[in-house]
Amino acid sequence: MKRLLHKLLSQKPSMTPTPETPTPPTGRPEPTGRPEASGRPGAHGRPSEPLPEPSVILENGWHVAHFFYRFRRDVMDGPLSPALQQQLHDALHPAESDRPARLATYWISGHRADFAVMVMDPDPAKVDGVHQSIMAPGIGRYVEPAWSFVSMSEVSEYVPSIEEFKRRLVTGGEDADSPAVAAKVAAYERRLPMMNEQRLRPEFPDWPSACFYPMNKSRVVGANWFTEPFSRRNAMMAEHAQSGMAFAGKVSQLISVGVGVDDWEWMVTLWGRNPEYLKEIVYKMRFDQASAKYAEFGPFYVGYKAGAEDIIKHCKLN
Repeated sequence: MKRLLHKLLSQKPSMTPTPETPTPPTGRPEPTGRPEASGRPGAHGRPSEPLPEPSVILENGWHVAHFFYRFRRDVMDGPLSPALQQQLHDALHPAESDRPARLATYWISGHRADFAVMVMDPDPAKVDGVHQSIMAPGIGRYVEPAWSFVSMSEVSEYVPSIEEFKRRLVTGGEDADSPAVAAKVAAYERRLPMMNEQRLRPEFPDWPSACFYPMNKSRVVGANWFTEPFSRRNAMMAEHAQSGMAFAGKVSQLISVGVGVDDWEWMVTLWGRNPEYLKEIVYKMRFDQASAKYAEFGPFYVGYKAGAEDIIKHCKLN
């Protein structure tokens, strides 16, 4: 009996693993075929969206550039020659085939620059092409860049959806089921596509004055915009937008994004029906918390709409 028991105990177990206990030679469980929740795209078995074709054309919005220049009077012996004046004219008023979708020129007040060009187009080569024409041999010898800003147009994440617009009305004390709220929501729904188009591909107003400045949102301790929850940032931007609405018809604006493409995060362009409105809107909006606590501003430039001939005349170079 003892020999039989010893024989049974010394037999090797079967090497065929059961389905419930798959144990590979490495000691690690075999993959089950189920994707793990790794956080990577497609990790949950969903097919990832196909990537777009490589392109310099933005999926949303246009390329934007602001260029500021000074004339190099230190190398001038007198007025610009007729040929150089014509070359500057051709650079600021390009032929149809080279002309960007949007282009405006201004003489600039103050000593930091003499004139500025604002350009927008789907193609960045057309945008930068205006700058290259200004700096080309000939007139380029008598012009130097003073400052520039490269950015892109966008629809901000703080633009309220139709549902959010209604919530703001109700939060402000209006009756959610009232005809007045229904009418306001319907009007906003009609306006929203046009407003977003103006944010992405704006028509430049034919107004005499404009103000340009870059800005960042603060990251200092106690006033770090990027650590605030979206709900709080959204509320502050709603307050900021409400202040701007008081200047409808007096001031038009474009906020373009420099994140990832220039040193500042945003570029603000304000067009004024009168330059006094530019001063008033900037002053009023400084008291909004989004500005008072969280905004950092770069250099301000104020310009007055002018073509090449007006710029040359204003700068006493004819």
